[in-house]
Amino acid sequence: MKTIYVYVMDTLADWELGYVTAELKSGRFFKKGEPAVSVKTVSYSREVITTMGGLTVIPDCVIDDIAISDTTTLLLPGADTWADPKHGVILEKARTLLSAGGTVCAICGATVALATMGLLNSRPHTSNGPGFLEMMSPAYTGQAFYKDEPSVSDANLITAGSTAPLPWAKHIIEHTGVFSAETLEAWYAYVSTGKPEHFFALMNTVHH
Repeated sequence: MKTIYVYVMDTLADWELGYVTAELKSGRFFKKGEPAVSVKTVSYSREVITTMGGLTVIPDCVIDDIAISDTTTLLLPGADTWADPKHGVILEKARTLLSAGGTVCAICGATVALATMGLLNSRPHTSNGPGFLEMMSPAYTGQAFYKDEPSVSDANLITAGSTAPLPWAKHIIEHTGVFSAETLEAWYAYVSTGKPEHFFALMNTVHH
């Protein structure tokens, strides 16, 4: 079974995770016969965290519980607290996971944390705009690999800026392979434009 671990931490940016977690958890647009995906929240402890929007989350598991496998995906959301040293443990886990062929998906502040770990120095990535990673992370030397795009997918590393939760979600869903290509295109067109024709196209791809 594919497992999606969602790292949760205080001040987590609620809006950055909603699209992707809702679709992977509900499975409502999965292709026919596609097995369910396990979506688990993970944190450095089992203590309740409070998101930026004031929602409280009780983590399902701790970092040691993360299965290192090529079917494991780790989502790292933005937050105001990434500079806290206690998040070093999940970042080391992200490094291990990438090496093992698992997938690491980082958005907004989490891209800074990966940059500081040196994980963006030699592969295509994006963040909150050109110059942002240099400003936030003295250890970053990956300018040559920076792409000024909302979200960038480089094999098993998927990055995005804070205003791109939707393109980020599209890349992650595409990478997990749980939607058909037609469903993914119709879903993305509908949620990004709101036009009814895309909604009907989406329904047709799922219910035909």
